[in-house]
Amino acid sequence: MQSLALALALFLTSTASPQAAAPPPAAPPAATIDAKTRAAIEAVAYDYLDGQLEGDPARVARALHPDLAKRAVVGAGPTSREVFPLRRMSADELIELTRQGALKTPKEQWNRSVRVLDVTGTAAVVRVETPWFVDYFHMGRFGERWLIVNALWFNKPQQPG
Repeated sequence: MQSLALALALFLTSTASPQAAAPPPAAPPAATIDAKTRAAIEAVAYDYLDGQLEGDPARVARALHPDLAKRAVVGAGPTSREVFPLRRMSADELIELTRQGALKTPKEQWNRSVRVLDVTGTAAVVRVETPWFVDYFHMGRFGERWLIVNALWFNKPQQPG
């Protein structure tokens, strides 16, 4: 019985499709993302950025999934109980900070960029940057609408001045 099981196992592994062992296909280059999709994703990212820079909470809110998970990696302090500490922010908190004008900036000082890194089906990865922070978004498409579902951000060190 053992020899039959061994023979069957050898047969199955020797007849396995060569495709089964092949690595998954690489993500398509950003240049292959269709222009309409890219424009829709960029519009949402600019609502997020420009809404904060304008101090327009409604503009920021329309870019966010209501269950947004926004996080930043932070250094552990001497009393930190977390081994891998994160700063967590909800959609409501981000909208309120925008309402308070936390990042409101005169338009002539805006220096921001949006780069769509990858799109697969209803998921996209986007990098946005200002002089103060870099965000990496996971965006989802809900019908025809793209929304920011997750964001990992990094606060850039500011030069004294």
